[in-house]
Amino acid sequence: MRTVRAGRRTVEVHRPDKVLFPGGAGAKEYTKADLVEYYREIAPFMLPHLRGRPLMLERYPDGLDGPRFMQKNVQDHYPDWISRVEVPKEGGTVLHPVCEDTATLVYLADQAALTLHRWLARAPADGPADHPDRLVFDLDPATDDFEPVRDTARLLGELLDEIGLPSALMTTGSRGLHVVVPLNGRHDFDEVRRFAKDAADALTEAHPDRLTTEARKKDRGDRLYLDIQRNAYAQTAVAPFSVRATPGAPVAVPVTWDQLDDPELGARRWTIADAADQARTNPWSGLLRNGRALGPARRRLNALRG
Repeated sequence: MRTVRAGRRTVEVHRPDKVLFPGGAGAKEYTKADLVEYYREIAPFMLPHLRGRPLMLERYPDGLDGPRFMQKNVQDHYPDWISRVEVPKEGGTVLHPVCEDTATLVYLADQAALTLHRWLARAPADGPADHPDRLVFDLDPATDDFEPVRDTARLLGELLDEIGLPSALMTTGSRGLHVVVPLNGRHDFDEVRRFAKDAADALTEAHPDRLTTEARKKDRGDRLYLDIQRNAYAQTAVAPFSVRATPGAPVAVPVTWDQLDDPELGARRWTIADAADQARTNPWSGLLRNGRALGPARRRLNALRG
């Protein structure tokens, strides 16, 4: 065990030499100590995307070669200084962890929480987390070919521009991209999801041979799946700068629209070795601070669809 200074706190890291990401086949090996150091370094850039949001943790206590489990409820052994938020579910409630500081990030890394999945709504002090301030389109290709992802992102970006919505791009660290739209938090999940579906349908109707909104894989063929399911209540999306549970420790990283033209761009372009370098360029440059209402965009979208 070793101790790590994280902001005002000192956090114990157990089995720091435990290999979480085995090497081989061109992938570099990373230990728990490497994961802890990455999350400590990336904290200033990552925490603004986490604060106030319920989290779901993707944990691998024995590394990628061991079992995975998804954790929503905060366990009793979690320290008191880690924030929690209780959110309703059918038949009860769930007590989610919330990451407010660097120490929490380090603690979750010690728990082998490789990937942090966040709600698209913040939890207010006086009510439920039911009004998202983010809308996410997940561009999920049928293969590892990134070109359909690049092409679809351009099409979607043009559509969003036409209906007056700003948007930002993020590599997922998996196979595709997320297109993120900032909202003003005045619409509930049902309204946001309906809007996302209608926008996705508009795009797939224009390009039926290339795009689909079919949730079942057997119905997609070789078309790219425009996934809008992240926008439903209690669903989550991978957090910006989160590590993915894949050999080589790729990271979900915000990028600029100009970087979409970079031939070297791919879903796994950055890893824990260099994601902080991209973070320091401030790729979203305050874009997500100015959330929009969906009313004007809804009217423009309806007009486009006739």
